[in-house]
Order: sequence, then C-alpha cells, then structure tokens
Amino acid sequence: MNCEPGETVGAFLCRAGQLLRAAAIENPRFEARLLLAHAMGVTQEALMREPREQVPPEVARTFAGNLQRRVNHEPLAYLTGHQGFWTLDLAVSPATLIPRADTESLIEAALERFPDRRAVRHVLDLGTGTGALLLAALAEFPEAFGVGIDLVPAAAALAARNAARNSLDDRAAFLAGDWAAALNLPGGFDLVLSNPPYIESAVIPGLMPEVAGHEPGSALDGGADGLDAYRLIAADLPRLLAPGGIAILELGQGQEADVAALGRAAGLEFLGSHADLGGIARALILRNPA
Repeated sequence: MNCEPGETVGAFLCRAGQLLRAAAIENPRFEARLLLAHAMGVTQEALMREPREQVPPEVARTFAGNLQRRVNHEPLAYLTGHQGFWTLDLAVSPATLIPRADTESLIEAALERFPDRRAVRHVLDLGTGTGALLLAALAEFPEAFGVGIDLVPAAAALAARNAARNSLDDRAAFLAGDWAAALNLPGGFDLVLSNPPYIESAVIPGLMPEVAGHEPGSALDGGADGLDAYRLIAADLPRLLAPGGIAILELGQGQEADVAALGRAAGLEFLGSHADLGGIARALILRNPA
C-alpha cells in the first residue's frame, strides 16, 4: 500500500505501520498509533479523529526516534514509560522486567486463598521489580502493609515511585537487598509473593529479541535448570511466613513439580497451583503449617 505524502497524522501512521510490519512487529498499526499518540500527548481516540492534522516538527522527531527503537525491538513499554498491571498503572524502566498479564495469576490465587480481604496484614514481595505484585496486593487487601525487596537499587527506587503514583506509598516500604537477607525480622508475613528469575540460562539467547536483548538478564536467568532462585526462596520461607501464612510463587512452564518438591523439603505444605489464561500452571501455592 502506498502512503500519501506529507506530514499529517494519517501519513505518519501509514509509513510507521509499514516500517513496523517490515521489522516483524506484531500489530504494527496499533503500535504506530500508540507511539504517535504518546509523542503527541493525546489518546489514540483523539489521534484518529484528526487524521489530517499536521504533526509538529518536534513531535515528528520524538516519534521518529521511538519508532526506530521499536523497529530495533526495544519493548514498547520502555518507549512509553509505563505499563498496566491489575488495576494499576506502573512506570517501567530497563532496570526491571515489564509486568505481564500472566503474573496477575498470583493476585488471583491470593484472593482465592484470602476471601476475607481484611485478614492479610503483612505482605512481602521478593524480587519486587516495578512493585507490581506488592502494590496490586495492597490495592486488594486494605488493612495490609507491604515490603518489597529487589537486588537492584534502581528497581527498588522505581517501585517506591510506583507506590506513590498509585497512592499506596503510606502502606509500602522498599529495600535493596539479596532476596530476604535484608530482613532480620521474625516470621510474620501472612502473604509472600515472588516472580523470581526462572528461565534456564541456555534458553535466554533464543527468547524473542524484546526480552533477550532489552530486559534485565538478572531478572530472567534462573541458572542451569531454572531453579536457583526457588532454592533460595524456599529455604527462607519458613522463617518469613506467619503460622498458616501463604507463599505464592510464579512458575515457568513445566516447573510445578520441581518447585513443589523444594517447598515440601523446606517443611511447607503444597496447596496446588493456579493457571494463567493460557492454562499453564503459573502460580504455585505453599503454606507454612507451623
């Protein structure tokens, strides 16, 4: 399809869509609209109402830069600077993984385990990243206070900003540390959440370029068998969880049996798993029987 010449919204969208399609980007027309709307500071709906509007030169330059980055498979969320998760809007950066819809399975599992929303008072999120899991949990459990820990200080700082962004900063604290080593408190968390790195090291180079080339390797690489982080977390859960407390861990495909075995070896009860929208066991549920 030939694009009309000129500097109108319609012309920019047409040319951008062609570039994105040639780069094998899925949904190229949608992404072109999103990037141009972001550059212009308007909604996609407002953008499409005025296809003959002229694009100002400074907007065109911003759009062209972001378009080239997307053609190079930089994740869209890093270009727009934010991503939706559960009921939240979260700032993102290359210091963190981009929150994914599959991870919402952990929140669904938590709500099933705690039908009384006021029963959860203390929440811990290990490897918090953007703060997605902790903040989503705090939004659902109104009496809870939460702690998020991340090895990367820039990630912990971003999570703190996201707490303020979503008016949850009065109920959340964030630390930089190596898993739970930063916590010297006696066990008392009703709910522990974690989306740890769980991809086998050898698999990472073959992932889609948006992931392998741009998202932080430390948040992806689970070691030779993908289980390194689970071993550390499972060993700490008995001291972190209150009696009867629940831990919910995100799983990679096919990891349920191995991670459940690690939990049992640590003295925890395996309560089952919760599937994501694709039917994959994504959230593994453990309980402290003490």
